[in-house]
Amino acid sequence: MHIVRQSSFVAVPWKNGGGVTHEALRVPPDADAFDWRVSVARIDASGPFSDFAAYHRFMVLLKGAGAVLKFSSGPGAAVAGGPRPRARELRRVGDLAEFDGGLATQCDLVDGPCVDLNLMVSKALPPARARVQALREARSLSVGNAQSMLVFAIDAAVELRSDGGTSVLEPWDLALLAGGDRNVHVAAAGGAAGAVNVFLAELPAG
Repeated sequence: MHIVRQSSFVAVPWKNGGGVTHEALRVPPDADAFDWRVSVARIDASGPFSDFAAYHRFMVLLKGAGAVLKFSSGPGAAVAGGPRPRARELRRVGDLAEFDGGLATQCDLVDGPCVDLNLMVSKALPPARARVQALREARSLSVGNAQSMLVFAIDAAVELRSDGGTSVLEPWDLALLAGGDRNVHVAAAGGAAGAVNVFLAELPAG
């Protein structure tokens, strides 16, 4: 289990020069053409997204009133197994959009700046799966031998327990679980009441 604290994220300019993202993990770490990357970005103004034609993107609203993503027509705008939307609204913390990074995408802010989580996965890899889980009780995570799993605490601290010990993720901390991590349990830290939102992504080990 590898923990990446928000305080260690590295600022990286946007590809189109329109802002800065704070990179949590890049695999491989020094490659421009990465297999996958996790970052947190503040969006201060409406505008176009950078072109990432070689990647599939997942975006989660972390803070703010939200944004409306308007996609160009064509394949790739669809959430897996669903219709092909022309737009996707992220209005509440934890809302998730999944889309092709090669689509021309306009981001219109709803009411002021927002902060979002971004996961980009190379199209050359087997498809990744990602979701936002509302935790109301402890859950077990199963990581396959040929997989890695990301756990990102969105709005409250979460506790990860495994045979190797216990780690607490504060909001916006990230954990990477490798295929050898078995019997990992995730729950709200400190017995917090109500649902706690957690981003979970299953990735090919590469």
